[in-house]
Amino acid sequence: MTATAPPAGRGTQGAPGDERLLPAAPLQKLLTRPELGSVVGAAAVFVFFAFAADGFLRAASLGTVLYAASTIGIMAVPVALLMIGGEFDLSAGVLVTTSALVSSMFSYQMTANAWVGVAVSLLVTLAVGFFNGFMLTRTRLPSFIITLGTFLMLTGLNLGLTKLISGTVSTKTIADMEGFASARALFASEATIGGATLKVTVLWWLGLVAVATWILLRTRFGNWIFAVGGNAEAARAVGVPVRRTKTLLYMGVAFCAWVSGQHLLFSYDVVQSGEGVGNELIYIIAAVIGGCLITGGYGSAVGAAVGAAIFGMTSKGIVYAEWNPDWFKFFLGAMLLLATLLNAWVRKRAEATS
Repeated sequence: MTATAPPAGRGTQGAPGDERLLPAAPLQKLLTRPELGSVVGAAAVFVFFAFAADGFLRAASLGTVLYAASTIGIMAVPVALLMIGGEFDLSAGVLVTTSALVSSMFSYQMTANAWVGVAVSLLVTLAVGFFNGFMLTRTRLPSFIITLGTFLMLTGLNLGLTKLISGTVSTKTIADMEGFASARALFASEATIGGATLKVTVLWWLGLVAVATWILLRTRFGNWIFAVGGNAEAARAVGVPVRRTKTLLYMGVAFCAWVSGQHLLFSYDVVQSGEGVGNELIYIIAAVIGGCLITGGYGSAVGAAVGAAIFGMTSKGIVYAEWNPDWFKFFLGAMLLLATLLNAWVRKRAEATS
């Protein structure tokens, strides 16, 4: 007589089998997602300002909110990947300004096509990212120290070189230069859809989220990011190229800083050399609200995008509600603490069910 196979999930004697072989319930999977806290928070913030601010739900207002979120989100996504890899970048905010200054001043001083300045800016910005990664992996100093040093050097260079070359703290306009219109179409164009003005930065933002999510969940490099963030020495022991991974993560932050810098330049024609200071903290806050752990090894690009959306809704919602904007930092700090507590709870559930 032919023996019948035991039911799925049970042993040969009818006893329960290994629970790890059972398919996880959809709700259980949802509760272990790193972006859960940020999604709940974003929904709460949206509903709150929908009632508190009369003009919040207007199409034009939502377009403004998306723009504010996208300018933060473009940088929050690579910063989130870097944090998953266990590192920080305190130079990210001023690097955006450096990118714009290099593009503007090179084009103006060389009387070249605007695209030449854009290309040179890309090379310089990527070189700064490589420098951060190289110094981190070669010296073994904390990323806080390395990127703080880069932050201070870039802040001084931005101001000193701009005043030396231009004679003022801002660059000269390049609006009449050849190639400006086409570069502006790529980095700073806009379109009106249903009464809402959508900036091209929204497309850059969503595209970067999609690429970053694919990298994290579908590529070997994504596995390397989680591995080096969880335990760099253990990852090195099993053959993960830790130095290369961290250097590429810093160059990813630099690339997105270049995109943001070109948007800054081609939106306003000129650049103030002192801009960008302090923005690096906003990028980190968006990533943390989105579920990234300070200790590394956990988080998602989608969560960082939702964290940026919360930032956009809060910053503009306070304006539409006609509140004192001085309260913005209070709300941002409160959301950071609440999100961190919720993310810690989600992480504990994920570890308990893994």
